[in-house]
Amino acid sequence: MATSLALTRLYLDKATLIWNGNAVSGLDALNNFFDTLPSSEFQVNMLDCQPVHEQATQSQTTVLVVTSGTVKFDGNKQHFFNQNFLLTAQSTPNNTVWKIASDCFRFQDWSSS
Repeated sequence: MATSLALTRLYLDKATLIWNGNAVSGLDALNNFFDTLPSSEFQVNMLDCQPVHEQATQSQTTVLVVTSGTVKFDGNKQHFFNQNFLLTAQSTPNNTVWKIASDCFRFQDWSSS
């Protein structure tokens, strides 16, 4: 599917996605995972970005992105979610491209009891 290929281009070759506690690593596995997801509607309610100290990333320019909001899959009930990305700068002689090194997504639904 073209959409999943476009999504995987945002990730480093050895990136890991943790989806509700389940790890998916590598571009082929990410592409297969994204192909299994139903269509969705996201609403981002909060977005925050912070630089990660170079001592923690071996001098690699990295930014932590934290977001939360709501998502509905194929018209099912709405879920609250949190998602954290580590974005890292990949420099070439001609430009700099930001790629996702790590991605952690989790539903944050509270029990109604």
